[in-house]
Order: sequence, then C-alpha cells, then structure tokens
Amino acid sequence: MTIPRIAATLAAGTLAVAFAVPQQAALAQAPKPVVLRFAADFSPPPHPAALALEYFAQELPKAIPGSQARIYYAGALYTIPEAFEAMRQGNLEMSWMQMGKAAPVEPRMMAMVGPGFLTTVGAVDHVESTQTYQQLVQRLEKNQHLKVFGTAHMSFGMGVGGQKRYLKPEDFTGRKVRSMGPVENASLSKWNASPVVMSFGEVPNALQSGVIDGLMTSIGGWLSVKEQAPYYTTGGPGAFTGDYYMIAASARWWNRLPKPTQAALEKLVQQTIAREKELNWCVDQMTYEKYRASDPSQKGVYWMTPAEVQKLVAAVGDASQRFVKSKLPPDATGMVDQFHKEAQALNSKYPQGSSPIEKTNCAQYKSVIVIK
Repeated sequence: MTIPRIAATLAAGTLAVAFAVPQQAALAQAPKPVVLRFAADFSPPPHPAALALEYFAQELPKAIPGSQARIYYAGALYTIPEAFEAMRQGNLEMSWMQMGKAAPVEPRMMAMVGPGFLTTVGAVDHVESTQTYQQLVQRLEKNQHLKVFGTAHMSFGMGVGGQKRYLKPEDFTGRKVRSMGPVENASLSKWNASPVVMSFGEVPNALQSGVIDGLMTSIGGWLSVKEQAPYYTTGGPGAFTGDYYMIAASARWWNRLPKPTQAALEKLVQQTIAREKELNWCVDQMTYEKYRASDPSQKGVYWMTPAEVQKLVAAVGDASQRFVKSKLPPDATGMVDQFHKEAQALNSKYPQGSSPIEKTNCAQYKSVIVIK
C-alpha cells in the first residue's frame, strides 16, 4: 500500500469515527421505549379523564417511539388500594386515581375531601399550591414510593343521580346511595341515606338490580348510567363533595428509567393533565347543554340554585371534617383544619369566572367529546 493510500484509509477511518461518536451520543440521549399499564378507577370515554388517557395512549408512541400504554378503566385491573400496593412493589407502572378512594392505604388523603371546601373552578385548579397537598405528596413519595406528577380535575358538577330527583335532604331518607369513598359516607348519613361504597364498574348492575337507588358521581360518570339513573342533580364545585384525581407512577419503576425517558414521559403527562382540565370543563358544559333540566321534575341534569346548595350543605354541617379527624392519627388531624383555611383563601382569591379554564373554547373538542 502506498503512502497516499494509507493516508486516505486513515482519513476515511477517522471520518467514520467522527460520524459514529455523535450518533452514539444521540442514541444515548434518546428516550428508551416503554410498555406501561395505566390503572384508572373511572369509566371509559366520554368520561373526561378517560378521554385524556386515550390522548396519552395515542401520543406516547409519538413522544417515545416503540412505546405502548395499556389503559384499564373502572377498576378492571386494580382497585385504588390495590393499585397503591402494586405500585409500591413495582408491579404497576402508573395510576390515575381519585384521592379519596386511597384512604384505606393512606388515611391522610381524606384531609382534602368533602363538601364545602373548594367551591370555584379557579380554587380547584390551584389545589396543588396548598401546603396540605404538598405535605401529602411528600408523604406518598417517602412512605408509598410513588412519583406524583400532579392532579387533574374531577367534574365541576359532582352530584347524585337516580331514578328520582335527589335535591333536598329529605329526598335521601332511607335510600341506598352509592358512595365514592368513606368521606362521602358521612354526608350521605347526615341526609339519612344508607351509603354503599362500590367501584364504578359495579354501579350499572347495582342500579339495574336495585342494590342501590342512586349514586354519587361526576357528570362524566353519570353519562354512562343515565338510562338507569335519568335524574342527575349538581350544585357546582364542592357542593356534594370535593375530591381530586392524582396521577402517579411507581417510584421503583420510574427510578429505573433513563433520564431522557423520564423527561419525555414527564412532559407528556403534564400535557395530558392540561388537556384533561379543559376536557373536564367541556364535558360538563356540553352534557348540561344537551340534558339540561330547567325544572327538578324533569329528567336530566338539574343545576341547583345557591339557596338549594346551602340547604343541602347546612344539613351536613361539619360531619365530614369530624369523620375524617376520627380516622386520622392525632398528629394529622390538624391537616383538615389547615386545608379548610387554605380552601377558603383560594375561593376568595379565585372567584367564579376568573379561571382561564372557564373560557375554554369547547368547539375545539367537538370531534373528541361525543355526548350520547
């Protein structure tokens, strides 16, 4: 081999190495594909949180090529307490859970649940700014080994559905009403109803067979049982209950992921939460438009007057707070009063109509939200 040929060969080899190094670096920084299970305790679409999860599943392969999200609705894979245990052990990747249903595992979660706390859209949207929420997140990360991404909204029209109208305290007397969790048991009991705690997956059959007479749920949840429970009553945020969704992952699983994969997932989860908040608002509005009941005697969604809300809430009094305190260790009971004060401050700071969510253009979601 002549000197020029040797030089050319060396130059080519050097050039190949020069190209290979950036390619290897780029591959090292690329997120790795993941296959994850996402357990949820609510019904499938058109429930707004379910629509958001469908968005997550569609966008995940775009954000991380080769990835897949397997979505399980209405407790099909785990109940919320079971999901906690599975995530703690690293046997479940992610969950989208109603915070109040986690009480059997972490009673402190009940400190933020109950009627009369957050009563405006803006206040609900700023729940993560409260010290109570931040304390809970720290505890979940330390004790339950959860990576908490944030909160999504429950319906701003939480209420009660049934084959009759539940409007006044006396309407509940002697009725068996599905409760979402232990805190709602306290308010239902004050209305002289018999609370029945069950997952949403059991509700349709329970209504059909007469095991329950009505159910406490969201507008999105009511849509899937409106044939069995044609009357739905709501009073806006915090009238019947205040509860929120928490999106979390198993820390054991999360901590094993490469940093680029974590960053891509974190970004997509935050986009999904933001989308859910708008979907939540729009499902409420579009359902009310379609099934509005201007009179309580009519079937459909009846939005209570402030006076009607006040009568219902007054009948409960502080029963929910007292119940929660009775279930907490002595050093944690102060969280209930702390959150109540924080909630009142948020209600004043963000009055009705002040939140950008209330200005959402729902026309953009008409191809996604199908209200049947």
